Amino acid sequence: GILENEMSRLDDEQDAGPPLPNLSGGQYINLGTVAPSYGISNKNSQPDYLDYDHKGRGVVVTMFANTGASYLAATAFGGVYGLKQGLSNTPSSRFKVKLNSVLNNCGRYGSRAGNTAGSLAVLYSLYEGAADGLDIDSYMPGNLAVSVSPFIASFCTGATFKATAGPRVAALAGTIGLGCVGVTYIGYGLLGIPYGSRGFLFF
Repeated sequence: GILENEMSRLDDEQDAGPPLPNLSGGQYINLGTVAPSYGISNKNSQPDYLDYDHKGRGVVVTMFANTGASYLAATAFGGVYGLKQGLSNTPSSRFKVKLNSVLNNCGRYGSRAGNTAGSLAVLYSLYEGAADGLDIDSYMPGNLAVSVSPFIASFCTGATFKATAGPRVAALAGTIGLGCVGVTYIGYGLLGIPYGSRGFLFF
């Protein structure tokens, strides 16, 4: 009867939770009024914000991403070059001999290129992370439009990679790495692309 209907209505109100606030009274929404409807306590008037890392990804995450992308790309290019070499230098026109020559050359050049690119990516990521961690840009005179970390990382990467070949070869390799970053800066400037927008190595 009436008692059962009233009990049912009270149960429905308890299951539905607190009533929604009336937001039709003004143009702006009072967050203090809306928050309890979603189970949020209104103890602090200031909103909460998520932590944000202004320098982007960490050194380890960047290193893994750069190394993986570099290894895969270099292995693919090396494999294509090995395919060309295998087809042009096969000692016989028989299919099995030609296939064996292609597989050998693809594996040789692909693995060599992938290992080299992966090693360079690891070195570059570590050096760039160290330069950013030391905040070397703050020690540079004046307000530089670009960061010097990629230049330092590229030179140190080339020099370290060829360190066992002697100081002259190491310096030359570092200069080549420095030139790669410089060409990237110039190319991006001419194309109007923000430097580092690709998020990969010095691109």
